[in-house]
Amino acid sequence: MSAAPIEPAERPRPVLPDYAGASLARVGPALLAPPDVRPGWLPGPALQAEQVVLLVLDGLGWHQLQARPAVAPTLSAMTGGRMSSVVPTTTATALTSITFGAAPAAHGLVGYRVRVDGPSGDEVLNALHWTTTSGDARPFVPPRAFVRGQAFAGRPVPVVSRAAFAGTGFSEAHLAGTVAASWHAASSIAVEVGHHLRAGEPLVYAYYDGIDRIAHVTGLGEYYDAELVAADRLVADLIAALPGGCALVVVADHGQVEVGGRAKVVAGPVLEATAMMSGEGRFRWLHAKPGAAADLLAAAEETYGAEAWVRTIDQVDAEGWYGGPLEAEDRLRLGDVALVPYLPVAYLDPADRNEHSLVCRHGSVTADEMHVPLLAVAV
Repeated sequence: MSAAPIEPAERPRPVLPDYAGASLARVGPALLAPPDVRPGWLPGPALQAEQVVLLVLDGLGWHQLQARPAVAPTLSAMTGGRMSSVVPTTTATALTSITFGAAPAAHGLVGYRVRVDGPSGDEVLNALHWTTTSGDARPFVPPRAFVRGQAFAGRPVPVVSRAAFAGTGFSEAHLAGTVAASWHAASSIAVEVGHHLRAGEPLVYAYYDGIDRIAHVTGLGEYYDAELVAADRLVADLIAALPGGCALVVVADHGQVEVGGRAKVVAGPVLEATAMMSGEGRFRWLHAKPGAAADLLAAAEETYGAEAWVRTIDQVDAEGWYGGPLEAEDRLRLGDVALVPYLPVAYLDPADRNEHSLVCRHGSVTADEMHVPLLAVAV
């Protein structure tokens, strides 16, 4: 196992998750625990509540929220602070950590795009769509067999999420055993949550993805602010729907970095030593050609070391980025060398045209991407 690298003085240190404390990997079990044994890092309003609504606002980073208190007055008035996401700071991995109550090394969904065995050999699974270049991956990558663990410890928690996500491979992977309660318009979220609270459900999970969607398309400008206003109104509607003795807890899966036109296609000596790529622009895994791992590492450090953390899989594992030793099957899903930028850049896979036009991105281990809100209010 490789020793942890020493960062040059001009290179920042990675912001890694607090897997033993306030992180997305622990928030689910903390809220499922009886009130008298919930951990003290939960905001006060959540400690004694008999019923809890856990709302995930996809893409709302702590630092982006802190910069806009007037835009989101309801969220800004809630009790709490920041917590850490997981590695990588990407939706597929983070949502699975929330629902499974586990670090990525424990649940196995270790990235947005990961290597799998497909009909044509090595293929890359898009975990959100559960597809590869061969199409629907469910016949050869069964979602439930791909992950380890159970959503919400096997409890039939109501999940209030966008109707389009129901029945997808990713939903099967990270939400099996829950009770689907779909919404078609954001205005229905508070209505649906209220129904389940009045039915006596101790925990209701709700998911809203508007902030992340608009950030990817337009960046962190006026359209982002307008969407944050709408999300803040959603939070206010949820608070109004809470019965007495209930708390609303708000978290996010990751924050954002505005990259814009600073994305670049991986090329040159790095590409020459690379057989395939997985991951995403801000957490790019390079899979070495046979016998070329050392050359790939040297080329990646030479080309990108002034703007990114360059790590081998052994180094990432030794430093605990994924929250524990990686299983052999998880190591096969990742690459040999990771490019994880700390500057606002991204590294594009020439074979994946789907992400080339994104404005805001996430996946890396900067503070802007890693720190997310942990906020609560009770009635």
